[in-house]
Amino acid sequence: MNKVVLDPAMQARLNGLNEHLELCDETGQVLGHLLPREMYRHLLVSFAKSVVSDEELERRRNEPGGSSLQEIWERLGNT
Repeated sequence: MNKVVLDPAMQARLNGLNEHLELCDETGQVLGHLLPREMYRHLLVSFAKSVVSDEELERRRNEPGGSSLQEIWERLGNT
């Protein structure tokens, strides 16, 4: 993921970023969307829940097998 650091003047233009913001070019063409952190997180969690149900997560959690973090690190050679 790329990161853009905003100077104080640009931060002021975003008005605290407390709601969804469209980023547009000079012709009005939408280039992207900027979301406040909590809204972005809420959307990610909502999407994840729509893809995998709580019951499926619990079923997977209770499946036998798997590896501990230590075992994974050892396989990766990062001990």
